[in-house]
Amino acid sequence: MEGTGHHPLRRKAILALADGRVFKGYGFGADGEGIGEVVFNTSMTGYQEILTDPSYCGQLVTMTYPLIGNTGVNDEDVESTRPFLSGFIVREYTDDPSSWRATGNLDAYLERRGIVGIQRIDTRALTKHIRDVGAQQGIISSVDLDEKRLVKRAAEATGLVGRDLVKEVSCEKSYEWTEGGWGSRISENISFKVVVYDFGVKQNILRRLIDVGCAVTVVPARTTAAEVLSMSPDGVVLSNGPGDPEGVPYAIEATRSLIGKKPILGICLGHQILGLAMNGKTYKLKFGHHGGNQPVMDLTTKKVEITAQNHGFAVDVDSIGSEIELTHINLNDRTVEGMRHRKLPLFSIQYHPEASPGPHDARYLFNRFVEMMKNG
Repeated sequence: MEGTGHHPLRRKAILALADGRVFKGYGFGADGEGIGEVVFNTSMTGYQEILTDPSYCGQLVTMTYPLIGNTGVNDEDVESTRPFLSGFIVREYTDDPSSWRATGNLDAYLERRGIVGIQRIDTRALTKHIRDVGAQQGIISSVDLDEKRLVKRAAEATGLVGRDLVKEVSCEKSYEWTEGGWGSRISENISFKVVVYDFGVKQNILRRLIDVGCAVTVVPARTTAAEVLSMSPDGVVLSNGPGDPEGVPYAIEATRSLIGKKPILGICLGHQILGLAMNGKTYKLKFGHHGGNQPVMDLTTKKVEITAQNHGFAVDVDSIGSEIELTHINLNDRTVEGMRHRKLPLFSIQYHPEASPGPHDARYLFNRFVEMMKNG
């Protein structure tokens, strides 16, 4: 089992926010610093999937559940090639995992991958502060403990608005994906060929597409519409990813050129990109939706599903026009969670139907995409 080279309670660390709020604790994971937007995640389990979700690139992630590390880490519960977040914030880290699946502990896992963590801070107070004043830039440091200097650096740090973070997480070249859920492989009964734009795609999206009978090709974020159309896919998926959708104009332009030519499914950032491609607008949420307990109503069925979410921006569906129909709405804050075109074969959702981690209520959306390709 992968162990740790130091005891995590022996290193003092500080989390400093741009507005001057400071939290003192102890470092774990890598020595050093991490700078990013401070957000909170309300999931009670699945911290390894959260750590490896590329959508957290450029962010410091706070877990509201107080005990983290108790199930260790393993080689299976990953959603990408590595963690892309800037830092990890927890109330209490445990160095002795208890799980038959564990192959190591979280401290060593983060240390080996250069991710700075801080524990033993009041994550409840931090979460309430973010809810009150909004997500903001922060810095975790175990090497510089000067509070005033850290606050100044956090205040001067570049935020997410307008930045292209997709280029930090997208694949460099196209590849075929063949793995389904829990180790199953692609079957011989393939019904559709799907191209997935990698804006920071979670691997469980690819697994779910395999499970519903799709052959999956993943392409880099800068792939042109002409290149995608030359592959003759039956459908196109615009994946999740980090940051501001307005920071990726090349993805917006490619999507605009695909509309009406192939069935399209947008997920999370892909949903926002699709909205912008249809000349709509997006805006930044106060503290975003991050976690596995967001209630969403499917307006087409009036059913409520509990969903996994991770985004800091939202689509203003009213800015797009009458050709777009609102299909899903968040029951907490009434923000847009899904939309579809009234005539063309395309729809999108703001949340994560693949979960990982989170509830499986929204898996039906992959079948809905398959039905759209059948009819499209």
